Amino acid sequence: MNVKVIKSNRKTMSLSVDDHLNAVVRAPYGISSAVIESFLRDNSSWLEHAAERKRIQLERTNISDDEMNELISLAENLIPKRVAMYSAIMNIYPARIRITKAKKRFGSCSSKNSLCFSCFLMKYPQDAIDYVVVHELAHIKHHNHSKAFYDLIYQYMPDYKEREKILKNTAQKK
Repeated sequence: MNVKVIKSNRKTMSLSVDDHLNAVVRAPYGISSAVIESFLRDNSSWLEHAAERKRIQLERTNISDDEMNELISLAENLIPKRVAMYSAIMNIYPARIRITKAKKRFGSCSSKNSLCFSCFLMKYPQDAIDYVVVHELAHIKHHNHSKAFYDLIYQYMPDYKEREKILKNTAQKK
């Protein structure tokens, strides 16, 4: 695996995998190559797993135009219905709903309470899709990931942690 080192004005080192399956080390100025190599060795197991997760994510999102159109159509048909259902249950209503082609986020909530959902959610089971819907609706009330935010999700979806795991396990196939 290729390694890219990015040095900047920071205090700690971090490790990630980019879309070209390169290891990316972000490090403070002044850190030696030996320290970076040691950091990579110490985190080699995590790096292998992260690279595999990224490879699967890239595989899932590298699709034909026809497949993309099908996912968008499915999402446009399903997600607004699920949002309407959970909105009524939670008494929380978005200003707007959009379907996007986002590859790195399943959903988002703007400061104006507009919700976006990735069409790639359609590659996941209904339980995972519903979790993202409830998660984004909860952001309308709590624009953060505080305890109150997760308490609100728990109130309507007590098994949300199991549903969240489905999304994190990118090898999960629908």
